[in-house]
Amino acid sequence: MSPLLPYLEANRLEAGCDEVGRGCLAGPVVAAAVILPVDYSNPWINDSKKLSKSNREELIEEIKDRALAWAIAEASVEEIDQINILNASFLAMKRAVLQLSVQPEHLLIDGNRWKSDLKLPYTCVIKGDGKFAAIAAASILAKVYRDDLMENLAEEYPHFAWETNVGYPTQAHRDGIEKFGPTIWHRKSFQLLKNQLDLGI
Repeated sequence: MSPLLPYLEANRLEAGCDEVGRGCLAGPVVAAAVILPVDYSNPWINDSKKLSKSNREELIEEIKDRALAWAIAEASVEEIDQINILNASFLAMKRAVLQLSVQPEHLLIDGNRWKSDLKLPYTCVIKGDGKFAAIAAASILAKVYRDDLMENLAEEYPHFAWETNVGYPTQAHRDGIEKFGPTIWHRKSFQLLKNQLDLGI
């Protein structure tokens, strides 16, 4: 496995930013921002979706230890329902950037859109978590944090298989909603069931 690109432009502090949980029916959207040293290289750091759970968990401490700065932030279910999932994703990323202990000079944003009142230059990179190490590191931090959160919530809300689907719209998740109704962690602005209008959800 070959290492991802260490930077877009040398000799500046670049923060990789990514989010996880946009397509979920339940739970917050979580974002992370990471600034890696320019000479840092680890061939295992890649798009979090391509890594096994054990690989991601092994990399967490490595990323936190070696990063110049890192931060994880959320936008809540209520915020998702109020401002929509896209804007909530931007909000979570902004919060992560603002929590960094080192101010970046440039942001590398995973995806094709970015909207913020942050006065920082940025570059949007489609599938950036498979191209730049800092974005991949952010995707790993965000995914492990969010997966752990949903697995813990599954103990309190055992009917939705969150311990395996982490809030994504699987059949087991939808079956749970149909049988037991939505929880406070469900996004009311999302179509929780295909026939939810008939059910009055």
